[in-house]
Amino acid sequence: MQTTLILAIATTAVIGPGAGMSLDQSIKQLPARHRIGIAAYSAYSRAGDQGNGLFLYPPMGIGTLLLAIAAAVSGHVSGLPGPSQTPLDISGVLAILHSLVTVRVAPINFSQRKYTLTDEANLARVLDQFERWHSLRAVLQVLNFGAALWATIMLASSR
Repeated sequence: MQTTLILAIATTAVIGPGAGMSLDQSIKQLPARHRIGIAAYSAYSRAGDQGNGLFLYPPMGIGTLLLAIAAAVSGHVSGLPGPSQTPLDISGVLAILHSLVTVRVAPINFSQRKYTLTDEANLARVLDQFERWHSLRAVLQVLNFGAALWATIMLASSR
């Protein structure tokens, strides 16, 4: 049970900032493109998300996936009762779903590179599609943060 608690805490610690960054992008950054213009936003996205973001987002996403699955497996191996295991399983499933959506959404974001900054019609189409998929991804991350936190609280209180 100690290992499961440590994995649940680690999952919560990694998914929390990831969920926050996704919410920031959904609530603040993506809508800003309507005020600053498609070309300016695409230049920002290319410099940020497709620049240093490449060193930040993948390790967080992969780390969350591995930690959430490890926590769920550890709970099953240690024979946790159903009520304690449920949030771990939910977190694991949400991490898998988030990863599947990311496999779909990342290429959409990178497809901006096919267009010049003056091709605003195609950039707008790409960014609109990215926003829809990213919103789903953000919801999955926030729900996963809740499930991981729930699991951590349940495990810590049952010690």
